[in-house]
Amino acid sequence: MLLLLSLLTSLLQWVCVDAGPAIRLGETTLVGLDVPTFRQDLFAGIPYAEPPLGNLRLSRPVLKASLDGATFDASAFGPACLQTDLPLSAMSEDCLTINILRPAGTPPDAKLPVMFWTYGGGFDEGFSQLYNGSGIVGQSVLRGTPVIYVNFNYRLGPLGFPQGQEADNGGALNLALRDQLTALEWVQLNIGTFGGDKDKVTVFGESAGAIMTSLLFLNSPITSLARAAIFESGSQATSALFTAERREPAWEGFVSGVASCASTATSGSTFECLRSANTTEIFAGLAAAKANATELFPWDPVIDGPGGLIPDLPSILFERGQFARLPFIAGTNLDEGTVFTTQSVNSTEQIFEAFVAMSLPSIDPETLNTSVEQLLQLYPDIPALGSPFNTGNETFGLSPQYKRASAIGGDLNFHSQRRFWMETAANAGVPTFGYLFTQPQPNNAPALGVSHGTEVFFVYGAPSDNSTSALTISRLMTDYWVSFATSLTPNDGLGIPRPQWTQFTPENKAVIQLNGANLTMIPDTFRAEQMAFINSNPVIWHH
Repeated sequence: MLLLLSLLTSLLQWVCVDAGPAIRLGETTLVGLDVPTFRQDLFAGIPYAEPPLGNLRLSRPVLKASLDGATFDASAFGPACLQTDLPLSAMSEDCLTINILRPAGTPPDAKLPVMFWTYGGGFDEGFSQLYNGSGIVGQSVLRGTPVIYVNFNYRLGPLGFPQGQEADNGGALNLALRDQLTALEWVQLNIGTFGGDKDKVTVFGESAGAIMTSLLFLNSPITSLARAAIFESGSQATSALFTAERREPAWEGFVSGVASCASTATSGSTFECLRSANTTEIFAGLAAAKANATELFPWDPVIDGPGGLIPDLPSILFERGQFARLPFIAGTNLDEGTVFTTQSVNSTEQIFEAFVAMSLPSIDPETLNTSVEQLLQLYPDIPALGSPFNTGNETFGLSPQYKRASAIGGDLNFHSQRRFWMETAANAGVPTFGYLFTQPQPNNAPALGVSHGTEVFFVYGAPSDNSTSALTISRLMTDYWVSFATSLTPNDGLGIPRPQWTQFTPENKAVIQLNGANLTMIPDTFRAEQMAFINSNPVIWHH
């Protein structure tokens, strides 16, 4: 993910500036940034919520209904939210800002469709400035279907996803999801001023951003905030969904690193002290929590019970028919599991223990052990069957167990859940389109294959290599995405000629293979037995 973030920074060469574009938002004049290279207007760093400081730290976001002052400088992005991989000087807790990129001179009555992006980063890193939508907006104009691109910052780590009983008791769970909803509410209130159509919002995101967006389909007002979605490598149950109490130790580890609050870490009463701590102390707590983490992603979304955004496991809600029925695209990359699999894994026992350790406490141990054993039988220790796929018996100098574990992890958390979500929606009559991204990645380490996150470059019009195949599939993917956002089908016939992307239905379970050398529809039957087993008893895998 850090590689993804660093490479996306290269997209940010904004070539500026004359006197910036200006619009009136309430009583305030926003002065943005002219981007003449792309003939676009950027309005950046606009607060969409009150600063989450003091009593608002570890609280639900408060929509910022109006800006202060007669003018507002919207020519620069706001700071990133707190995370451990950036210098403190580049960040702030006052980070809840939104950015709008539009074709230059778009009039207020243009009513352009809106593409609303949520970035990924494992729920504890990432920021909006990394994702320059100029390629998307530029191509939308060239094909005659202009769009407005919007992205935003949300709180990360323990500030965005507090864990533990205290957070549960105080209604402070899944705060970053509520940041996302508040940003969407801001769009509803204000995007018309920028020339956008609040009734034509497509929400899209990748990894954590796709997971967050898909979770809003469970029990949120998403149907009043958007009309469609695109999920890149993330579904409702991709991250490990538990109740907040399970990760109480992670919360205590964070608080113990906040010097003035360390003595309260195990008290079950930490919020009052944390709201009085300064940002430098909070940042030290983040660093301490990361140094002592026992999980790769300890700050995931959590089940927040009846009335919450995630009332129960997604599979249970699916069975009840409790999900938003908006059309969507959902897809995964060929080798989703490689970047999340430790390359030191070298035994069946290690793989077995990893799955047992992540079980729900309510699952009978014997049932769990039997299920994990069956799973391992379905993914035999044969390198040619492992991930990265289509690499034969090559093991890249690693134990064969690495490819085996990568295949299991990718299917368990990504591919099976994409398939489960699409089948559920299609059975309910929801228009949905699926993809499998298989474009080779020559700049990747060979052991990673077509790994998680690599499709983002292609959607944004900046493929990770300059081969004809890569450039071609990038242009086509942007066209498919824009077509869907503007017409609710990837097949509007505008832009570059491209194959028909057929709808996924109960009678036609097929996905498009996104590959510049072989762009074609394929049956959604790869590893059918394995994923059918995973999805046959989803509660075992906390899905």
